[in-house]
Amino acid sequence: MKKQTILPVSALVCAAALALLFFAFGRKGGNTGAAETAFLTKARDTTAVQKTAEEVQRERDEERARLIISDMSARAQETIVIDDYGEFIADLKALLEEDAQNPKDDLSLLTLVDKTHPLPDGYAPSRLIPLVKNDAFNVIRNDLSLRPEAYEALVIMGRAARNDGVTLLASSTYRSYEYQKKVFERWVAIDGLAEAERESSRAGTSQHQLGLVIDFGSIDNTFANTRAGAWMKEHAEDYGWSLSFPDGYEDITGYRWESWHFRYIGKKACAFQKKYFGDIQQFMLEFIDAWKSL
Repeated sequence: MKKQTILPVSALVCAAALALLFFAFGRKGGNTGAAETAFLTKARDTTAVQKTAEEVQRERDEERARLIISDMSARAQETIVIDDYGEFIADLKALLEEDAQNPKDDLSLLTLVDKTHPLPDGYAPSRLIPLVKNDAFNVIRNDLSLRPEAYEALVIMGRAARNDGVTLLASSTYRSYEYQKKVFERWVAIDGLAEAERESSRAGTSQHQLGLVIDFGSIDNTFANTRAGAWMKEHAEDYGWSLSFPDGYEDITGYRWESWHFRYIGKKACAFQKKYFGDIQQFMLEFIDAWKSL
């Protein structure tokens, strides 16, 4: 009889406990289904917030890019073609990330230097490699040098040219501030200031001071009609070399056409320049300089 008496009491206790629990949850959340719904809704809201943050960043980046382009020259705006800003921003960030991997103790390969953007006072590359005649290229004299990144790219490009039966001749490379000052003064003495400004750079505003530039061949526009000139026009970008002063862009670059003057910016930068900036180095470097400044 004891067992028969205990069982009904236990059942009553359990029933009462369940009733209390149901009442408590009913007061707080209505029912279990409502609680689960609230939890799932909160999780979805959190995900939505994360996606919204990413979208906001994309919108900011696009607005930033559009603002920069709107401040560039009319000719730049006509030249720049961006069909998909999401893709453009992704390509830009990949390029800048790659450039950031270069030595931290020297200027970026994408540094803008021109008549209105001089180099820091006293700048000289942290490392320079002397150029000597070898199986990849020839040199016109023995006092030429380049930054390591440019030197390595020149060797690879020179060997590729040799395989095609073309020999590249390096005629001018790194120039110090003092050397460039003498070069500019010589041009002023020969042609006068106005003409010198079209042919040469004032000290501190020359790409040559970066240690990333090579003047090839005869250092005049007959180079364009040589086998080396034709080869460079077709293949230079494949090795990270970009023509700095193209024909018909003196109003943009500040200099006459220089078919012999190539600057090393890297293969990814060459592809980026060609894809979005009409293959005009000046436009790309101006954009990147402004992007970094904002």
